[in-house]
Amino acid sequence: MSFDLQRPLPGAGFGGVLRCPDRPDAHGLAAAAEAEPGALPDALAQCSGLLLLPGMQMMTEAPALMVRLSRIFGSEVEDYRHTLTPLNMVHPSVPEIFVVANRPPASRPPPRRPEPAFNADGSLPVQFPHRRGWHTDQSYRRPPPDISLFLAVQPVPRGQGQTLFADGTAAYAALPPPLKARVDALEGLHVGASARRGRDAVLAGETPRPLGPHERPQRQPAARVHPVTGRRALYLCEYGQMDWVEGPFVGMQPGPHGDGAALLAELVAHLTQKQFVYVHEWTPGDLIVWDNRCLVHAATWFDAEHESRVMWRTTVSGNPGAAYAGEQKSWLAT
Repeated sequence: MSFDLQRPLPGAGFGGVLRCPDRPDAHGLAAAAEAEPGALPDALAQCSGLLLLPGMQMMTEAPALMVRLSRIFGSEVEDYRHTLTPLNMVHPSVPEIFVVANRPPASRPPPRRPEPAFNADGSLPVQFPHRRGWHTDQSYRRPPPDISLFLAVQPVPRGQGQTLFADGTAAYAALPPPLKARVDALEGLHVGASARRGRDAVLAGETPRPLGPHERPQRQPAARVHPVTGRRALYLCEYGQMDWVEGPFVGMQPGPHGDGAALLAELVAHLTQKQFVYVHEWTPGDLIVWDNRCLVHAATWFDAEHESRVMWRTTVSGNPGAAYAGEQKSWLAT
């Protein structure tokens, strides 16, 4: 193997840092990954779905490199022009790159600060419900995506603008056996935030808007079997991407005050305990690869009035697992 893998990530029980010592820049790493196409996916699986590849600044000047590396992880890299994504958030010359930025043209605001902003000991809150925003990318799709790659083009100073990751595999393994058996039989009902079926919208009395066939809520297993490792992981989002009109769980009492809501809160609080979480402080050129099939993540607040933050993301699909075999893409308008 041409790569050096150090695991776990600092301060975490999972993840790893991957480097190519002989060819440390982005061109060299992409070429080495193509020469050994199984090496990076294997490393991702070994690290419970989270890899940090530092020193990838060259991608900001050669963005096609990011797409090239993304193809190592799956057969399909999403072209955002064809998936109803607002064009102001699509890279102008490489449409496989989704731009997350707080300045025009993307103009995406940061998440709110939790209240209180810090724990009593001064540490960063990570556990739900103190920390909000935990999700896995595009869980409202069937089949949902496999892998995300996220590049720090222009991060904000350390201490803000972090990304948090929680290990759904370890969290599932730590469930008490009776709860684990219950979760194994559950399906969550996921939906996009624009549907106005999220918890906050329901509590505010908003009327859900009519949905097209490509926007309808989608069932997902609450404990998802990973197609590569064979291990189960909690596959849940909190308030924003679950359907609070008919869900959040199929067959349980729906709505924000039902027994489904109580169970979801219990599970997400369990999943986001400190021992399952890694906090990433971004450095320019950091590239993080994460596996949506077994991780959830959340963004933190930053001072958007005085700081500019620009991040690039690609989304890779191709191996969602046997449960999705032969399915048409639910999110494509026909």
